[in-house]
Amino acid sequence: MVEFESVYGGFILQYITFKRSLGYKYKGAEFRFRVFDRFAVQESCEHVGLTKELFEKWMKPTMNESEGNRYRRVNELINFSRFLSDLGIASYCPRNIPIKKSGFAPYIFTHDEISRFFAACDKNLNWERYPTEFVYTTPALFRLLYGTGLRISEALHLETKDVHLEDGYVLLRNTKNNSDRMIPFADSVGAALRQYSSYREKIFGRDARYFFANAGNTCWSTSVAREQFRRILVRAQIPHTESGPRLHDFRHTFSVHTLAEMSSQGLDLYYSLPILSKYLGHASLEATDRYVRLTAEMYPELIHQSNQLCAYVFPEVNQDEV
Repeated sequence: MVEFESVYGGFILQYITFKRSLGYKYKGAEFRFRVFDRFAVQESCEHVGLTKELFEKWMKPTMNESEGNRYRRVNELINFSRFLSDLGIASYCPRNIPIKKSGFAPYIFTHDEISRFFAACDKNLNWERYPTEFVYTTPALFRLLYGTGLRISEALHLETKDVHLEDGYVLLRNTKNNSDRMIPFADSVGAALRQYSSYREKIFGRDARYFFANAGNTCWSTSVAREQFRRILVRAQIPHTESGPRLHDFRHTFSVHTLAEMSSQGLDLYYSLPILSKYLGHASLEATDRYVRLTAEMYPELIHQSNQLCAYVFPEVNQDEV
Protein backbone atom coordinates (compact mmCIF):
# COMPACT_ATOMS: atom_id res chain seq x y z
CA MET A 1 0.00 0.00 0.00
CA VAL A 2 1.23 3.48 -0.88
CA GLU A 3 1.92 5.69 2.13
CA PHE A 4 1.69 9.47 1.94
CA GLU A 5 3.94 11.75 3.96
CA SER A 6 2.65 15.26 3.26
CA VAL A 7 -0.18 17.16 4.96
CA TYR A 8 -2.33 16.20 1.95
CA GLY A 9 -2.10 12.46 2.60
CA GLY A 10 -5.46 11.91 4.30
CA PHE A 11 -7.28 14.12 1.81
CA ILE A 12 -5.70 12.31 -1.14
CA LEU A 13 -7.01 8.98 0.16
CA GLN A 14 -10.43 10.54 0.75
CA TYR A 15 -10.50 11.90 -2.81
CA ILE A 16 -9.49 8.58 -4.36
CA THR A 17 -12.15 6.76 -2.34
CA PHE A 18 -14.77 9.28 -3.46
CA LYS A 19 -13.91 8.93 -7.16
CA ARG A 20 -14.08 5.14 -6.97
CA SER A 21 -17.40 5.29 -5.18
CA LEU A 22 -18.77 7.01 -8.30
CA GLY A 23 -17.73 4.10 -10.51
CA TYR A 24 -14.30 5.23 -11.70
CA LYS A 25 -11.69 2.46 -11.54
CA TYR A 26 -9.04 5.13 -11.04
CA LYS A 27 -6.22 2.64 -11.56
CA GLY A 28 -2.81 3.69 -10.27
CA ALA A 29 -4.21 6.81 -8.59
CA GLU A 30 -2.23 6.22 -5.39
CA PHE A 31 1.05 6.08 -7.29
CA ARG A 32 0.22 9.16 -9.36
CA PHE A 33 -0.62 11.16 -6.24
CA ARG A 34 2.54 9.85 -4.59
CA VAL A 35 4.47 12.13 -6.95
CA PHE A 36 2.47 15.15 -5.79
CA ASP A 37 2.84 14.03 -2.17
CA ARG A 38 6.64 14.08 -2.51
CA PHE A 39 6.43 17.43 -4.26
CA ALA A 40 4.43 18.86 -1.32
CA VAL A 41 7.07 17.58 1.12
CA GLN A 42 9.87 19.12 -0.94
CA GLU A 43 8.01 22.44 -0.96
CA SER A 44 7.63 22.25 2.83
CA CYS A 45 3.82 22.54 2.69
CA GLU A 46 2.48 22.94 6.22
CA HIS A 47 -1.16 23.69 5.45
CA VAL A 48 -3.67 21.95 3.18
CA GLY A 49 -4.84 24.05 0.25
CA LEU A 50 -3.09 24.90 -3.01
CA THR A 51 -1.72 28.37 -3.59
CA LYS A 52 -1.22 29.90 -7.02
CA GLU A 53 2.52 29.83 -6.50
CA LEU A 54 2.52 26.12 -5.61
CA PHE A 55 0.30 25.26 -8.57
CA GLU A 56 2.49 27.16 -11.05
CA LYS A 57 5.53 25.20 -9.86
CA TRP A 58 3.63 21.94 -10.29
CA MET A 59 2.43 22.99 -13.73
CA LYS A 60 5.93 23.33 -15.21
CA PRO A 61 6.83 20.50 -17.63
CA THR A 62 9.30 17.99 -16.30
CA MET A 63 12.24 16.62 -18.27
CA ASN A 64 11.16 14.46 -21.25
CA GLU A 65 7.49 14.68 -20.19
CA SER A 66 4.92 14.20 -22.93
CA GLU A 67 2.16 16.77 -23.42
CA GLY A 68 -0.46 14.13 -22.68
CA ASN A 69 1.13 13.14 -19.37
CA ARG A 70 1.46 16.79 -18.31
CA TYR A 71 -2.20 17.37 -19.20
CA ARG A 72 -3.32 14.47 -17.00
CA ARG A 73 -0.96 15.34 -14.15
CA VAL A 74 -1.96 19.01 -13.96
CA ASN A 75 -5.70 18.56 -14.50
CA GLU A 76 -5.85 15.79 -11.91
CA LEU A 77 -4.42 18.19 -9.33
CA ILE A 78 -6.90 20.89 -10.38
CA ASN A 79 -9.81 18.49 -9.81
CA PHE A 80 -8.31 17.50 -6.45
CA SER A 81 -8.10 21.20 -5.54
CA ARG A 82 -11.80 21.62 -6.37
CA PHE A 83 -12.53 18.67 -4.11
CA LEU A 84 -10.69 20.43 -1.28
CA SER A 85 -12.59 23.63 -2.01
CA ASP A 86 -15.92 21.81 -1.76
CA LEU A 87 -14.82 20.54 1.65
CA GLY A 88 -14.50 24.17 2.74
CA ILE A 89 -10.71 24.37 2.39
CA ALA A 90 -9.36 27.45 0.65
CA SER A 91 -7.54 26.11 -2.42
CA TYR A 92 -6.53 27.65 -5.74
CA CYS A 93 -8.77 26.32 -8.55
CA PRO A 94 -7.71 27.46 -12.02
CA ARG A 95 -9.29 26.33 -15.29
CA ASN A 96 -8.24 22.96 -16.69
CA ILE A 97 -5.42 23.20 -19.19
CA PRO A 98 -6.28 22.16 -22.77
CA ILE A 99 -4.69 19.29 -24.65
CA LYS A 100 -3.98 19.23 -28.34
CA LYS A 101 -6.71 17.57 -30.36
CA SER A 102 -6.06 14.02 -31.45
CA GLY A 103 -7.61 14.78 -34.83
CA PHE A 104 -10.65 12.60 -34.17
CA ALA A 105 -14.03 14.04 -33.27
CA PRO A 106 -17.24 12.00 -33.37
CA TYR A 107 -20.03 13.25 -35.60
CA ILE A 108 -23.10 14.15 -33.59
CA PHE A 109 -26.29 14.21 -35.65
CA THR A 110 -28.63 17.10 -35.03
CA HIS A 111 -32.25 16.26 -34.27
CA ASP A 112 -33.18 17.60 -37.72
CA GLU A 113 -30.64 15.30 -39.39
CA ILE A 114 -31.97 12.33 -37.44
CA SER A 115 -35.51 13.13 -38.64
CA ARG A 116 -34.35 13.44 -42.24
CA PHE A 117 -32.33 10.24 -42.04
CA PHE A 118 -35.23 8.12 -40.86
CA ALA A 119 -37.66 9.79 -43.25
CA ALA A 120 -35.34 8.73 -46.08
CA CYS A 121 -34.91 5.33 -44.47
CA ASP A 122 -38.67 4.75 -44.33
CA LYS A 123 -39.03 5.67 -48.00
CA ASN A 124 -37.29 2.36 -48.67
CA LEU A 125 -40.68 0.78 -48.07
CA ASN A 126 -41.97 2.41 -51.26
CA TRP A 127 -38.92 1.86 -53.44
CA GLU A 128 -39.53 -0.41 -56.37
CA ARG A 129 -36.92 -2.79 -57.77
CA TYR A 130 -35.03 -2.71 -54.51
CA PRO A 131 -34.09 -5.85 -52.53
CA THR A 132 -36.78 -6.45 -49.91
CA GLU A 133 -34.07 -7.54 -47.49
CA PHE A 134 -32.81 -3.94 -47.38
CA VAL A 135 -36.29 -2.39 -47.48
CA TYR A 136 -37.34 -3.87 -44.14
CA THR A 137 -34.00 -4.36 -42.40
CA THR A 138 -32.57 -0.84 -42.59
CA PRO A 139 -35.40 1.00 -40.75
CA ALA A 140 -35.24 -1.54 -37.92
CA LEU A 141 -31.45 -1.82 -37.67
CA PHE A 142 -30.69 1.89 -37.77
CA ARG A 143 -33.49 2.77 -35.33
CA LEU A 144 -32.11 0.17 -32.95
CA LEU A 145 -28.62 1.72 -33.19
CA TYR A 146 -29.80 5.28 -32.61
CA GLY A 147 -32.44 4.36 -30.03
CA THR A 148 -30.19 2.23 -27.83
CA GLY A 149 -26.57 3.20 -28.52
CA LEU A 150 -25.61 -0.39 -29.39
CA ARG A 151 -22.35 -1.04 -31.17
CA ILE A 152 -22.96 -2.19 -34.75
CA SER A 153 -21.35 -5.55 -33.98
CA GLU A 154 -23.67 -6.01 -30.98
CA ALA A 155 -26.74 -5.29 -33.09
CA LEU A 156 -25.78 -7.50 -36.02
CA HIS A 157 -24.91 -10.46 -33.79
CA LEU A 158 -28.18 -10.36 -31.87
CA GLU A 159 -29.72 -13.81 -31.84
CA THR A 160 -33.46 -14.17 -32.36
CA LYS A 161 -33.96 -15.71 -28.92
CA ASP A 162 -32.47 -12.60 -27.29
CA VAL A 163 -34.86 -10.10 -28.90
CA HIS A 164 -37.93 -9.75 -26.68
CA LEU A 165 -40.34 -7.67 -28.74
CA GLU A 166 -43.35 -7.88 -26.43
CA ASP A 167 -41.36 -6.96 -23.32
CA GLY A 168 -39.36 -4.25 -25.11
CA TYR A 169 -35.74 -5.26 -24.58
CA VAL A 170 -32.80 -7.10 -26.11
CA LEU A 171 -30.25 -9.21 -24.28
CA LEU A 172 -26.61 -8.80 -25.22
CA ARG A 173 -24.34 -11.69 -24.33
CA ASN A 174 -20.59 -11.67 -23.73
CA THR A 175 -20.05 -8.19 -25.14
CA LYS A 176 -16.86 -6.15 -25.51
CA ASN A 177 -16.09 -6.02 -21.78
CA ASN A 178 -17.10 -9.65 -21.17
CA SER A 179 -20.47 -8.83 -19.67
CA ASP A 180 -24.14 -9.42 -20.47
CA ARG A 181 -26.49 -6.44 -20.74
CA MET A 182 -30.26 -6.12 -20.92
CA ILE A 183 -31.12 -3.10 -23.08
CA PRO A 184 -34.67 -1.71 -23.16
CA PHE A 185 -35.92 0.13 -26.23
CA ALA A 186 -38.61 2.73 -26.88
CA ASP A 187 -41.98 1.99 -28.46
CA SER A 188 -40.93 3.62 -31.73
CA VAL A 189 -37.95 1.27 -31.96
CA GLY A 190 -40.18 -1.65 -31.00
CA ALA A 191 -42.64 -0.83 -33.79
CA ALA A 192 -39.86 -0.93 -36.40
CA LEU A 193 -38.47 -4.17 -34.98
CA ARG A 194 -41.90 -5.83 -35.01
CA GLN A 195 -42.52 -4.77 -38.60
CA TYR A 196 -39.17 -6.20 -39.60
CA SER A 197 -39.73 -9.37 -37.54
CA SER A 198 -42.96 -10.08 -39.42
CA TYR A 199 -41.06 -9.85 -42.70
CA ARG A 200 -38.09 -11.97 -41.60
CA GLU A 201 -40.30 -14.81 -40.37
CA LYS A 202 -41.92 -15.05 -43.79
CA ILE A 203 -38.55 -15.12 -45.54
CA PHE A 204 -36.25 -16.93 -43.12
CA GLY A 205 -38.69 -18.64 -40.73
CA ARG A 206 -38.80 -18.42 -36.95
CA ASP A 207 -35.79 -20.70 -36.55
CA ALA A 208 -33.27 -18.32 -38.10
CA ARG A 209 -30.48 -17.94 -35.58
CA TYR A 210 -29.72 -14.26 -36.06
CA PHE A 211 -32.34 -11.54 -35.80
CA PHE A 212 -30.84 -9.53 -38.67
CA ALA A 213 -30.56 -12.57 -40.92
CA ASN A 214 -29.54 -12.94 -44.53
CA ALA A 215 -30.13 -15.58 -47.16
CA GLY A 216 -27.15 -17.63 -45.96
CA ASN A 217 -28.72 -18.03 -42.50
CA THR A 218 -25.98 -15.87 -41.02
CA CYS A 219 -26.16 -12.27 -39.85
CA TRP A 220 -25.80 -9.13 -41.91
CA SER A 221 -22.19 -8.06 -42.37
CA THR A 222 -20.88 -4.69 -41.21
CA SER A 223 -19.87 -3.81 -44.77
CA VAL A 224 -23.45 -4.28 -46.03
CA ALA A 225 -24.79 -2.15 -43.17
CA ARG A 226 -22.27 0.60 -43.97
CA GLU A 227 -23.22 0.56 -47.65
CA GLN A 228 -26.91 1.01 -46.84
CA PHE A 229 -26.11 3.68 -44.26
CA ARG A 230 -24.28 5.74 -46.87
CA ARG A 231 -27.07 5.30 -49.43
CA ILE A 232 -29.59 6.71 -46.98
CA LEU A 233 -27.28 9.61 -46.04
CA VAL A 234 -27.29 10.63 -49.71
CA ARG A 235 -31.09 10.45 -49.92
CA ALA A 236 -31.38 12.44 -46.68
CA GLN A 237 -28.96 15.06 -48.11
CA ILE A 238 -26.56 14.65 -45.21
CA PRO A 239 -22.98 15.14 -46.50
CA HIS A 240 -20.65 12.20 -45.96
CA THR A 241 -16.90 12.79 -45.85
CA GLU A 242 -13.85 10.92 -44.55
CA SER A 243 -14.55 12.37 -41.10
CA GLY A 244 -18.12 11.09 -40.96
CA PRO A 245 -20.84 10.45 -40.27
CA ARG A 246 -19.99 6.82 -39.49
CA LEU A 247 -22.27 4.04 -38.31
CA HIS A 248 -20.64 4.26 -34.88
CA ASP A 249 -21.72 7.90 -34.70
CA PHE A 250 -25.24 6.68 -33.93
CA ARG A 251 -23.78 5.50 -30.60
CA HIS A 252 -22.09 8.85 -29.99
CA THR A 253 -25.28 10.71 -30.92
CA PHE A 254 -27.42 8.52 -28.66
CA SER A 255 -25.10 9.27 -25.73
CA VAL A 256 -25.06 13.03 -26.22
CA HIS A 257 -28.80 13.30 -26.87
CA THR A 258 -29.52 11.10 -23.83
CA LEU A 259 -27.38 13.20 -21.48
CA ALA A 260 -28.99 16.38 -22.80
CA GLU A 261 -32.46 14.90 -22.28
CA MET A 262 -31.60 13.78 -18.75
CA SER A 263 -30.34 17.26 -17.95
CA SER A 264 -33.44 18.92 -19.44
CA GLN A 265 -35.56 16.77 -17.13
CA GLY A 266 -33.68 18.03 -14.09
CA LEU A 267 -31.18 15.20 -13.60
CA ASP A 268 -27.63 16.43 -13.09
CA LEU A 269 -24.63 14.61 -14.56
CA TYR A 270 -23.47 13.57 -11.11
CA TYR A 271 -26.23 10.93 -11.26
CA SER A 272 -26.74 10.56 -15.01
CA LEU A 273 -23.25 9.55 -16.07
CA PRO A 274 -23.02 6.24 -14.12
CA ILE A 275 -26.42 5.22 -15.52
CA LEU A 276 -25.35 5.91 -19.10
CA SER A 277 -21.98 4.22 -18.55
CA LYS A 278 -23.62 0.96 -17.44
CA TYR A 279 -26.15 1.15 -20.25
CA LEU A 280 -23.43 1.54 -22.89
CA GLY A 281 -21.43 -1.33 -21.44
CA HIS A 282 -18.36 0.75 -20.60
CA ALA A 283 -15.91 -0.84 -18.17
CA SER A 284 -15.53 2.42 -16.24
CA LEU A 285 -16.75 6.01 -16.19
CA GLU A 286 -13.56 7.24 -17.87
CA ALA A 287 -14.84 5.80 -21.15
CA THR A 288 -18.05 7.83 -20.86
CA ASP A 289 -16.48 11.13 -19.77
CA ARG A 290 -16.01 12.47 -23.28
CA TYR A 291 -19.77 12.49 -23.82
CA VAL A 292 -20.05 14.98 -20.96
CA ARG A 293 -17.69 17.35 -22.76
CA LEU A 294 -19.53 16.91 -26.07
CA THR A 295 -22.91 17.49 -24.45
CA ALA A 296 -21.61 20.57 -22.65
CA GLU A 297 -20.33 21.99 -25.92
CA MET A 298 -23.61 21.41 -27.77
CA TYR A 299 -26.01 22.22 -24.91
CA PRO A 300 -24.14 24.58 -22.57
CA GLU A 301 -27.31 26.14 -21.23
CA LEU A 302 -28.57 22.72 -20.07
CA ILE A 303 -25.69 21.40 -18.02
CA HIS A 304 -23.93 24.53 -16.76
CA GLN A 305 -25.65 24.20 -13.41
CA SER A 306 -24.83 20.52 -12.99
CA ASN A 307 -21.15 21.14 -13.80
CA GLN A 308 -21.04 23.84 -11.14
CA LEU A 309 -22.59 21.47 -8.62
CA CYS A 310 -19.70 19.02 -8.70
CA ALA A 311 -17.06 20.46 -11.01
CA TYR A 312 -14.19 18.25 -9.90
CA VAL A 313 -16.05 15.08 -10.91
CA PHE A 314 -16.07 15.93 -14.63
CA PRO A 315 -13.33 17.65 -16.68
CA GLU A 316 -14.00 21.32 -17.31
CA VAL A 317 -15.19 21.95 -20.84
CA ASN A 318 -12.76 23.61 -23.18
CA GLN A 319 -13.08 24.05 -26.91
CA ASP A 320 -9.59 22.61 -27.42
CA GLU A 321 -10.38 19.43 -25.49
CA VAL A 322 -13.30 18.16 -27.57
